[in-house]
Amino acid sequence: MDNKQIQNFLREIDQSRDDLIDLTQALIKIPTLNPPGEHYRDICEFLNRRLRNSGFETEFIRASGAPGDSDKYPRWNILARHSGGNSGDCVHFNSHTDVVEVGNGWTVDPFGGELIDGRIFGRGSCDMKGGLAASIIAAEAFIKTWPRYTGAIEISGTADEESGGFGGVAYMAEQGYFSPDKVQHVIIPEPLNKDRVCLGHRGVWWAQLETHGRIAHGSMPFLGDCAVRHMGAVVTEMEKSLFPALQLKRTDMPVVPEGAKQSTLNINSIHGGQDQLSVGYTGLPAPVVPDSCKMIIDRRFLMEEDLSDVKAEVRNLLETVKSHRSDFSYSLTDMFEVQPIMTSKEAPVAMAVSQAIEQILGKPADYVVSPGTYDQKHIDRIGRMKNCIAYGPGILDLAHQPDEYVSVDDMIDSAKIMGLALTQLLGVAKTD
Repeated sequence: MDNKQIQNFLREIDQSRDDLIDLTQALIKIPTLNPPGEHYRDICEFLNRRLRNSGFETEFIRASGAPGDSDKYPRWNILARHSGGNSGDCVHFNSHTDVVEVGNGWTVDPFGGELIDGRIFGRGSCDMKGGLAASIIAAEAFIKTWPRYTGAIEISGTADEESGGFGGVAYMAEQGYFSPDKVQHVIIPEPLNKDRVCLGHRGVWWAQLETHGRIAHGSMPFLGDCAVRHMGAVVTEMEKSLFPALQLKRTDMPVVPEGAKQSTLNINSIHGGQDQLSVGYTGLPAPVVPDSCKMIIDRRFLMEEDLSDVKAEVRNLLETVKSHRSDFSYSLTDMFEVQPIMTSKEAPVAMAVSQAIEQILGKPADYVVSPGTYDQKHIDRIGRMKNCIAYGPGILDLAHQPDEYVSVDDMIDSAKIMGLALTQLLGVAKTD
C-alpha cells in the first residue's frame, strides 16, 4: 500500500479533530435515555443529515413490536451505507445510541458535552457516542483518501443496547441486516480501551425468584407466613455456599477486569410485601404480613460452564433451603439468557484491527473479553455472523459512572486504527 496515501489519511484524521469534538458533543446533547427510550428518532435524524452529506445512503428502521416499542417511545434505528463502486466485502460499524440513567454525583451537566482538558464529559460520552463519532470520522477520512475503494462501508446507530438490544441489533439481525451474505466484518466501537481488541463476552442468565407466604394482620404475624423472611433465608444460604463456590470458578477467557475472570452473581433487586411507595402513596403502610417477595438475580457465567449447570446450582440451593425450612415455597422464572461468545484471534476483522493498533500505538494489541454482554450476542446468535469484534475509544470502567468522559486523543487514535483496519479489509487502489 502506498505510504503517501497512508500519511494523507492520518493527516485527514488529525485535521478532523475539531469536527470530531463537535460531532461527539452534538451526540451527547441528544438525551437518548433508556429507559424509557427518549429521542431515538431525533438522534437518527441527526445522523441521517450527517451521513447523507458524506455520501451515504440511509434507511430508518423501526423495531415494531419489539419490547419497549410504542407510539410514545418508538424504537428507531438508522442504517447508512456507502459503496466504493466495486463489489467486495462490507465492513459494518455498529454503535448503540441509547444511554443509561444519569444517576447522582455529577459535577458537570450530564448532557452538556463539555470539553475540559482534552476530555468530553457527558452521559454516553464513553459508552458509546465517542465510539460512534470516531467511526464516522474514520469512514469519512477513508472515503476521502480512497474514493474508489472495493466493497462497502455501513454505519448503524441502534436502539436499546442498554436494555438487551431487542429494539435494535436483535431486530435488525432478525430482518437479515447482519447476514453473512450482506455483511462480512463487524466492528462495534464499545469502550474497551484503544489498545484492546475485544473478542466477546461472558454469558448471562437473569431470573426472577419469588418466595411465597401467607397474608395476615401485622400485629399477629404468627397467623401468617412471611415471604420476606423466606427470602432472607435464601440470601443467607447464598452467602454461605453459593458466593464462595462462584469465587472458585475461573476462566481461561481473557476477561477484564481481573475480578470478572470468576463466575459472579449479582442480586439486582429485592421487593417484598405491598409496594405503596411506587404508586405515590404517602401514608403509613398497611399492617400485613407479606405473602410475596421477589428477587432478580444476574448470573454471569464462563465459557467453561454449562448454562444448565448454572441454573441447577440455584435450584439446588433453593431445595437446600426448603429441606430445613417449613412451609418454604418458591418459583423461579427465566428472564434472559445469553451464551458466552469469543471470536477467534485469527478472524480477519480481529487481525486487521490488531495490526492497525500496533501501527498507530507502537505496541501489540491486547485481546480481551468483556465482563458484560453487548450487541455482539445478537450478531452472532441471530445474524450467524462470527467475524465480529468490539473495538473503540473510552475507558471501560467509566461506563455508567457519574462524570463519564471520553478523551479526544483516544478518539483520534481509535479513528486512525478503524480507518487503517478498513484498508486491510477492503480493497484500495493507488490514487492519482
